[in-house]
Amino acid sequence: MGIINFFVNLLRDPRSAIAGWIAMGLAPTYSFIFLIIFIETGVVFLPFLPGDSLLFAAGYFAHDVESGMKLAVLLPVVWCAPIIGDECNFFIGRFFGQRIIESGKVKAMTPERIAKTQGMIDKWGPLAVFLGRFFPFIRTFMPFISGISGMKWRRFAPFSVLGGLVWSTLFTLLGYFFGGVPFVQAHFEMVIVLILVISLAPTIIGLLKAKFGKKKPAQSDESAEAVTAAEVTETAE
Repeated sequence: MGIINFFVNLLRDPRSAIAGWIAMGLAPTYSFIFLIIFIETGVVFLPFLPGDSLLFAAGYFAHDVESGMKLAVLLPVVWCAPIIGDECNFFIGRFFGQRIIESGKVKAMTPERIAKTQGMIDKWGPLAVFLGRFFPFIRTFMPFISGISGMKWRRFAPFSVLGGLVWSTLFTLLGYFFGGVPFVQAHFEMVIVLILVISLAPTIIGLLKAKFGKKKPAQSDESAEAVTAAEVTETAE
């Protein structure tokens, strides 16, 4: 239960979590940040970890001189974590992917999410690896599905590295530069919720389209059949 409470508290209030780590020392703080970002990306079983909000909160503390955290140290940490995590997840998918999916143990890996991830790969190729980095759940499944799909590592790696660098830098610097804004300081929890909502919105919309958008082709087919029947009737007359 301890580990569950740890993740629940992290999801609910990353600022308090990082403040607690800082009280333990800067080395543990950087280590926890690295580990959580790595796990979110590199371990397909834990896609729900709050990567976006954790990076924002870490940047927020790097702005605070009293915290002791330094942006020059934080950035290399958050650069390495998603890049290494992606490579691990890619090879997990390559060698163990089918067995993991067939086992059904990864409850978050629903058929809809797998289909959405595979659809991105089919449409965008290796560019999907870069784009998927910015969507929760998708960024965890993307390297895994890329490994299963047979994508060459030399095609996967450059887009993985670029995506990891841009994503981690963007959210960390957002926290760093907005950390001094009084509104953000006073309403930090609301800002974190907003980040989560914005991050999850495209994934939720995509799943809803995948679920409810299937009726449209059927309606189009019925309309087409009706038009064809009308044309045949007119021709016969």
